[in-house]
Amino acid sequence: MPAPIEMEVEDLDRIRKSGGDPLVLDVREPHEVAICAIPDSLHVPMGSVPRRVGELPTDRDIVVVCHHGGRSAQVTMWLRSQGFDRASNLSGGVDAWARRIDPNMKVY
Repeated sequence: MPAPIEMEVEDLDRIRKSGGDPLVLDVREPHEVAICAIPDSLHVPMGSVPRRVGELPTDRDIVVVCHHGGRSAQVTMWLRSQGFDRASNLSGGVDAWARRIDPNMKVY
């Protein structure tokens, strides 16, 4: 069953807390991930996604995240065009996660 194109941070938090196990795919650059990251996320910079797409599961929900949601939206659409119908964009990115879910996370 296809996942929604966009997911709010509260939805991801609820899914993870209830035992769901979506892959959180962080497509930011290494210097951004060094500042903050959602725990247990897989870091694959946006430009590396096409050559590393084989590492991504086709049988699991994938939530794509960047700083504010722009780059991750592009990656989500590309993944969907490649048959990953369980890929969703995290609306607002790590910035929204830090502001609405994890107030101890650094923002930039």
